[in-house]
Amino acid sequence: MSTTPRRPLSPEVPPPPVPPAQKQTPAASLDAFTGDPNFMTSLARGLIVIQAFTQQNPQMTISQLSVRTGLSRAAVRRCLYTLTKLGFAGAEDGSRYSLRPRMLTLSHTYTASSTLSSAAQPILERMSAALRESFSVATLDGDDIVYVARTTVNRVMAVDLHIGSRLPAYCTSMGRILLAYLPPEQVEAYLSRVNLVPHTTRTVTSVEKLRMLLRNIRRNGYALCDQEYEVGLRSLAVPVFAPNGRAVATINLSGSAPRISALEMQTRFLPHLRNAASELAVFLR
Repeated sequence: MSTTPRRPLSPEVPPPPVPPAQKQTPAASLDAFTGDPNFMTSLARGLIVIQAFTQQNPQMTISQLSVRTGLSRAAVRRCLYTLTKLGFAGAEDGSRYSLRPRMLTLSHTYTASSTLSSAAQPILERMSAALRESFSVATLDGDDIVYVARTTVNRVMAVDLHIGSRLPAYCTSMGRILLAYLPPEQVEAYLSRVNLVPHTTRTVTSVEKLRMLLRNIRRNGYALCDQEYEVGLRSLAVPVFAPNGRAVATINLSGSAPRISALEMQTRFLPHLRNAASELAVFLR
């Protein structure tokens, strides 16, 4: 009985490697406004260049700014030329640019015109004087929190925080407060896009766990974050509500974890934070 010889099996060809996802540059975000006749692309590019300067990178060349922003060298050069002429930027050696003190007028304009910021500062200062602790008020801006008022008694963080500083929302007490009080569809949209980077071994990096924490925060009315953004830092935050019931800001206490226990934060300081939030809410009416 004859048998038909089997064909040799073709060697399995592995799938081609998936190229790593390229990080989106700030300039790429402008593509969403293509075709909008009212959108000033040149102004947007200038703001992107301004925001590229950080504490870690206070001075940069045109080439470095081009890489960091995703803008062409020619666009960066024009932005810097304009900012330099207006006194907002400059280059001592002719090549490495930095922002100038005049940039502070922009932040001062916001704090002077913002009811939230101007009303919060004296409240925080009064609490700091009475309790000898550091307090802050922040709002949500995109996926970050932004400090709009702050008092510091003792340096409790390695990062030098000030008005205008930004921190990720998912691993900070103030950020979790503001996330917890978003509409459910906005919370889910955030959870679907956020990259939960572990800043410490305590940082929550599970979307499901973060979702559960946000539900508990909304139910309890406060958020306690224990060394998730920085080792040794413990913080407690409560929401500040606008007349329409929306949580427009948050107020928090930051302290040294070895010095202030979680229980002490909840029993001793939580009532003070809630009273301050209620006082601040009056100015938002």
